[in-house]
Amino acid sequence: MAELLDIADDLYALALPDFTPSRDARVKELKGTALAPRVKALRKPSTAAWVVDLLVRREAGQVEQVLSVGAALREAQAAMSAGELRTLTRQRRQLTAAVTTQARRLAAEEGLRVTESVAEQVEATLTAAMVDAECGRAVRSGLLVAPLRTTGVEPLPARELAAALAVPEALGFTATAREAPTPARPDLHVVPDPDRAERLVAAAEERLALASDELDEAQAAHDETTEELERLRARSLQLEAEIDELRRRLADLEDQSDAVDEEIAEAEEATSATGADLRTATAARDSARRDLERLQS
Repeated sequence: MAELLDIADDLYALALPDFTPSRDARVKELKGTALAPRVKALRKPSTAAWVVDLLVRREAGQVEQVLSVGAALREAQAAMSAGELRTLTRQRRQLTAAVTTQARRLAAEEGLRVTESVAEQVEATLTAAMVDAECGRAVRSGLLVAPLRTTGVEPLPARELAAALAVPEALGFTATAREAPTPARPDLHVVPDPDRAERLVAAAEERLALASDELDEAQAAHDETTEELERLRARSLQLEAEIDELRRRLADLEDQSDAVDEEIAEAEEATSATGADLRTATAARDSARRDLERLQS
């Protein structure tokens, strides 16, 4: 099994177009052995998976930092409030977005332009590696053949995780860190290169396209936050107007309450006076009734 993992480690470190011919060449070398069919079964990685595998080998330290931060956040988030969790999610997105940008640059150096769709899959894979420990182990292997995605609420099912790996045994394997190939030393004599200008233009166009994509992303993010800011400002003005109206209404009600209190005091005085008159009249009536009764008897 160790030999198969070593072979896979070499194959998945190659440029994407070189994978299939190099794999088939190894199968011919291993013809007649038990390893041959297993090597033949190694699948060509998707573009997003290849970009993540490239990142793991070229920027192993950075990937380990991402995985370490993910582990620390998983331990801490259980005790966090809703507000703290929102802040944590925002910081996690910023980190995965920054590492995804670095992965796109590495891929561009290898001659592969990463589309927005592929970049989204790369970022989703890095996010899965941060929120799910088993996904982190899969990413560390450098043997992904498909991108990963998880909500973080529940672990990625083992079957889906295994399907995203070149071999199930890749979990626990760590990809070999590799540097970018060293360019061959140039000849000491000058050789005219009629295609040099065309290549330089093509490289410049590639850099411009990548920079333009990043600018578009930054502009879209800025527009979104600006729109949200304007919405919140408008809502704030609306709430202030409602508060002023409520304050005016409260002042009016307080004035009405004071007026009613005065009327209550006047009514109480009037009630007291009429009560005294009522008692006097009652006594006079009772006295007249007694006098009448004496005269009739």
